[in-house]
Amino acid sequence: MHVTAIIPAAGAGVRFGGAVKKQFIALDGLPILSHTLRALAASKALSAIIVVVPPGEELRGRKALELARIDLETEVVPGGQARQDSVYIGLQRAKAETDLVLIHDGVRPFVSREVVLATIEAAKEWGAAIAAVPVIDTIKRVDTDGFVVETLQREQLWAVQTPQVFRYALLMRAHRAIREGGIVATDDAALVERIGGMVKVVRGSYENLKITSEEDLPLADLILKRWMVQ
Repeated sequence: MHVTAIIPAAGAGVRFGGAVKKQFIALDGLPILSHTLRALAASKALSAIIVVVPPGEELRGRKALELARIDLETEVVPGGQARQDSVYIGLQRAKAETDLVLIHDGVRPFVSREVVLATIEAAKEWGAAIAAVPVIDTIKRVDTDGFVVETLQREQLWAVQTPQVFRYALLMRAHRAIREGGIVATDDAALVERIGGMVKVVRGSYENLKITSEEDLPLADLILKRWMVQ
């Protein structure tokens, strides 16, 4: 089974500010992206990794790969305007023998081997699978004036993470369909849902943090220290 990982790391990182984009911010001396690549490679389930970075940041991307010191076939390519554009670019770069494609955020450095393997196994069976965790907080739907419309039933609500794994042909078909329709979605599973695909949910981990702002860095540092002693 040939599994190609596509790492969308082409975000502008506007919530961080500064000259260095969030995927290249240092966490314990290594770029966040390097930690992410190490975590994925530790699953021993991947055949290749394609890292999609902001145009002009290819050198930083290659440096992050070098620092990760992973023994896999890798490639760094410039991304597009939106996340789904970057994933589509990665899909086009995947080799013909790719059976499954794994999409994982470049700023989720704490994905466990167990979650990666479980998501891959579910995708083998169902064609599409995503990691997610049950919502802990009470969730309310609010109108444009800031008033509560309804309280949603928490038991059926899950916070979606990555990895998200799909049969290559299925995800490519979904991306091509939405490009023709001009649809924008925040994750790849939504694109597969739009063409009628069934998506299996796999239990993720609350440690699988997506680092999106400076406020996330202290928690990321704590999780990293916990990982280092395991």
